Amino acid sequence: MPLIAPSDYRPPAHLWNGHLQTIVPSLFRKVEVAYTRERIETPDDDFLDLDWSVSAVGSRPPSAAPLVLLSHGLEGDSRRQYLAGMVRHLTARGYDCLAWHYRSCSGEMNRQVRFYHLGETGDLDFVIQHALQRGYREIYLMGFSAGGNVTLKYLGEQGKAVHPSLKKAVVFSVPLHLTSASRRLEAWDSRIYNIRFNRTLKRKVLEKAALMPNAIRTEGLRSVRTLREFDNYFTARLHGFRDAEDYYRQSSSLQYLDRITIPTLIVNAKNDPFLSRECFPEDLARQLPCVWMEFPAEGGHCGFAPADRRNPVYWSEQRALRFLKGIG
Repeated sequence: MPLIAPSDYRPPAHLWNGHLQTIVPSLFRKVEVAYTRERIETPDDDFLDLDWSVSAVGSRPPSAAPLVLLSHGLEGDSRRQYLAGMVRHLTARGYDCLAWHYRSCSGEMNRQVRFYHLGETGDLDFVIQHALQRGYREIYLMGFSAGGNVTLKYLGEQGKAVHPSLKKAVVFSVPLHLTSASRRLEAWDSRIYNIRFNRTLKRKVLEKAALMPNAIRTEGLRSVRTLREFDNYFTARLHGFRDAEDYYRQSSSLQYLDRITIPTLIVNAKNDPFLSRECFPEDLARQLPCVWMEFPAEGGHCGFAPADRRNPVYWSEQRALRFLKGIG
């Protein structure tokens, strides 16, 4: 499909660069969603926490509504504003929403030694199967940042075998090429994000090490300063990869895009401080039959605040709904 250009996104005047467009919505937007939590047990004696928000539109029987299954970003959860705003917008328009948490991200440490990572698609499949068992037959996938990478990789792995109930996918701010995206986060102007991720990730390692002292190694953890160093020291080792580079190479969703067989929209802002130039594959976008790509000049990382500050609906929410209801 052709690259969608130009994009119609325009930022508000007071957010004049990618950092402001990333940070201000995250810190100052306040959207509250009344979720109903469900815990499901995994086959390996662990658990996943699912937050449901069911549409009040109409009087349909349970599971008759279309379902949007949302995957959050690195160290995120269902209450992050980019996700909560999307849920509020979609449930008001007739969609049920299921925001699932990666292992260790729901507020309670998971049971197994493993955590989650950007190439882990087994848990996403498990949640999809759970939704199918609940009776949903019209399911849309949505992912943000790390969750977008997981979503795209999953769809590429499924290829033509994807379940017929999965109709479309929309992802935002996706690090399609993990190696170069990790280097982008090491740039001087993105250090603040590295600091934030490392603070929460290292805290989790120490928490789990206290529970499983014989399984988790913490020596050298204090010296970790970047996400790449953390992935090299911990993520890769714990999840069966040789090192961070091997983990990034196997987990990057870019190599799976040509296998996706359902209509899928990728939206990455050109001024996203998390993304490298490899995350904007314009030539590839023109060759893929099922994947649309839109690269607005602005928007930040999971930002996309509306130009009109009085508008409670973000552009990303309008864009997603437009794609779910139509094409392009």
